[in-house]
Amino acid sequence: MILVYSLGGSILAGRDAKSLQEYADALKELAKAHQIYVVVGGGRIAREYIEKARALGASEMFCDLIGIGATKLNSALLIAALGRAAPQEIPENYAQAARLACPGRIVVMGGVAPGQTTDAVAALLAEYVGANKLIIATSVDGVYTADPEKDPKAEKITSMTHEELSRMAAQTDMKAGSRSPVDPLAAKIIERSRISTAIVFGKNIENLKKGALGGHTGTEIRQG
Repeated sequence: MILVYSLGGSILAGRDAKSLQEYADALKELAKAHQIYVVVGGGRIAREYIEKARALGASEMFCDLIGIGATKLNSALLIAALGRAAPQEIPENYAQAARLACPGRIVVMGGVAPGQTTDAVAALLAEYVGANKLIIATSVDGVYTADPEKDPKAEKITSMTHEELSRMAAQTDMKAGSRSPVDPLAAKIIERSRISTAIVFGKNIENLKKGALGGHTGTEIRQG
């Protein structure tokens, strides 16, 4: 299968070398049988820098550029952990990512353009390469009826249609550094191409495999 992962920057940021290597090893194991692409988010580093820049009067577009820079830092860190299993360069666009792909090799990239989260980049990449599955590995274990960090009554949705995801995501704030399981643009891309998608708790390394092959406890996005 062709698998595209959107790996939240918060999943990688702050981890020690041993933990990062465990993530890399899990991806390398998957790459033995599948073509793997990973789009890495900016995480806490991006949010901290964006907040400071915003307080200094920077535009949202400029804040987006800061976020893209953070995603590339995190991408480079993952590439270091993957070693020879990954091309030692970060693609600047989807065509370049596709050209770098080959059996057993894991292509890692970050943000591409202002106005797009790395979830949207991953969804567009999944469209471009004809991925069998998009796995969004984030700090939340699926889609909830409300923000589980703010509302104790929030309930997890284990399965939903592309249209339902798109309607729910439409209520998300689109500012740079926004925290949400899936942003509106990513949801629309997933909907228009009917991309099979899993949203899983990325801090559990096993979910990298389970998100692709089944058995996770997150949210499955399916056709209606």
